[in-house]
Amino acid sequence: MATEESRYYDVRHLVGTSTHIDIENGTIEAAGQSFGDTAIVRALGATGWGMVIIDNFSDAGESGLSRAVADALALSHATGERVELADVKTGVLPVPAIKEDPRDISLEEKTELLASIESAARLPGIVNTRARYIESEGTVRFMDSSGNEYQYESLRSGYSILAVAGKNGEMQQARESEHAITGLNLRHKEEKGREAAERALLLLDAAPARGGTMNALLDPELAGVFAHEAIGHASEGDLVKEGVSVIKDMIGRQIANSVVTVVDDPTLPEFGFMPVDAEGVAVKRTEIIRDGVLKNFLHSRETLAAVGDGEAGHARAEGSSSPIVRMSNTFIENGDATMDELLEGCKTGILLKGSRGGQVDPGRGVFQFNAEYGYLIEDGEQRGMVRDVSLSGDILSTMHNIALCGTDLKLTPGYCGKGGQSVPVTDGSPHLLLRNAVVGGRHA
Repeated sequence: MATEESRYYDVRHLVGTSTHIDIENGTIEAAGQSFGDTAIVRALGATGWGMVIIDNFSDAGESGLSRAVADALALSHATGERVELADVKTGVLPVPAIKEDPRDISLEEKTELLASIESAARLPGIVNTRARYIESEGTVRFMDSSGNEYQYESLRSGYSILAVAGKNGEMQQARESEHAITGLNLRHKEEKGREAAERALLLLDAAPARGGTMNALLDPELAGVFAHEAIGHASEGDLVKEGVSVIKDMIGRQIANSVVTVVDDPTLPEFGFMPVDAEGVAVKRTEIIRDGVLKNFLHSRETLAAVGDGEAGHARAEGSSSPIVRMSNTFIENGDATMDELLEGCKTGILLKGSRGGQVDPGRGVFQFNAEYGYLIEDGEQRGMVRDVSLSGDILSTMHNIALCGTDLKLTPGYCGKGGQSVPVTDGSPHLLLRNAVVGGRHA
């Protein structure tokens, strides 16, 4: 099918629909569906990749595919860097079973269910509410010039609810969300709206945090964000290849306390699940760090060939975008410390809970994350709520300062942005005890 110049080509074809519903302050702002039938065709020429995106690919036929491969190959001649692909294992995993198929539920009923969550958040003192539902479903088909061909169904759905409380010119917000690959999760979720509203109201009366260097307990959500942002991104093979990862030359070295093991596992039936990666490579559990020692980088076929020291099967793409190295389900494994032991080990410090985003520079090895809120810890006991609190520091120093890992691993679904693409992921961790944490607050 391809010309003799083509060293390799592949095709990833997606057919499906996406649904979105937006409700703000009791008003339905948007509710609709869109349909897509798109393929990305990649051809590897004498040097690098050429790529072509085709709409309505189902109607293209064999001749259309041949033309797309030829066009992609012609574009590859503009690249100058020689690309090699590592030999890999192929194969596709079964997709987890669906409990209640969202496709069987009307848009009107989904809107009513989301509205009930949003309505539950409109407590006295709440000045703004916003709820959103997103759903994507379809068929993904992959084929390549090596004879590999896979097809699987993809279904993801989820909602979020944001509540903003206001009093005397002060505003505080709280958010709840749930995303899944196992079916509709909108039913009987009104308590999530109330939880968001109640927490926003509590934050209005919470004292601003006092910053400084102190012991800190990180809850599973914030610790999971740290695992994803600070270590996960630094382990991605494209960043390592480009020399913008602080751990690029550290395979086999102790980069964290021995209590720390960090894993990326696309095979788990969580929101970041992949039955096969976007290059047709079989997926598997990959230990990034084991007992504090850096073991593996995450790779595409191209970065594995260029860098080594890791596993392929981590190429992902949003829609018909080009595959890049991405995480899936990334988490810190359980340790053996109970919550009482974590509090006792902290003695005096702060418990940081939730995440409001932040930033990380994997090349310089520094980060800054905003917690949603926190609680003071005094004499090993949890005390009053505080707000406006953040965590910052050096990635490697922080990894060595993790003193204890709890036994309560929790996974939190969400989306990760990189290279202009957003893909579903899950982050997770047990509670962590962090020594000498740099905590930011309103007061120094």
